[in-house]
Amino acid sequence: MIEARDLTKIYKTPGSEVVVFRDINFEVRKGSLVAVIGPSGAGKSTLLHLLGGLDTPTRGSVIFNNENIFEWGSQELARFRNRHIGFVFQFHHLLPEFTALENTVMPRLIRGEERSRIEVLAKEMLERVQLGHRLHHKVGELSGGEQQRVAIARALIGDPSLLLADEPTGNLDHRTGEAIFTTIRELHRERDLTSVIVTHNEKIAVQCDEVWEMDAGNFGKLRSRADVV
Repeated sequence: MIEARDLTKIYKTPGSEVVVFRDINFEVRKGSLVAVIGPSGAGKSTLLHLLGGLDTPTRGSVIFNNENIFEWGSQELARFRNRHIGFVFQFHHLLPEFTALENTVMPRLIRGEERSRIEVLAKEMLERVQLGHRLHHKVGELSGGEQQRVAIARALIGDPSLLLADEPTGNLDHRTGEAIFTTIRELHRERDLTSVIVTHNEKIAVQCDEVWEMDAGNFGKLRSRADVV
């Protein structure tokens, strides 16, 4: 589905540089649910942003459909993100002045699609994540778990092939976090997604098909999910 080749990210400042990671090679097979674990500051979120074309590497490539996405122009990258990637972030990044329904339709409105048709799809998506009764509530009227469900609905409304989730349960209590991950896992299967989830939660990681660990610039696949704990 997507592959990182010799991916390197270095932040340079006057007189110094910060190496996030060097020469990462990482392949995600179509249909797999992959967890990336590791301590804070290891570069997990940076890796996810590079896979989704939200950031550019110092060197290396990300291959999608046999093409290096970093050889594309800005418009092609924007189209790639809108058509093929669903992002779920730890802090939601919902638009507070809009309702759950309005936030959910946004990716397809950006495509220029007819609003009335998109709203039907968005309502179905919000009902699927158990928010059919909160369609017209603004973000501030929703709980943290409900906001994350809106974020999931928004990520999937565009029928992406790849879901990238950055600590989707990080700001939630244990019970709500487990429920959110269960929803993600069910939708992963139902919608035939390929998914990469960055998480600190070992209980989530062991339920994924593969677990990769990033620590101090080192990156590798764990031999078995039992190695997580």
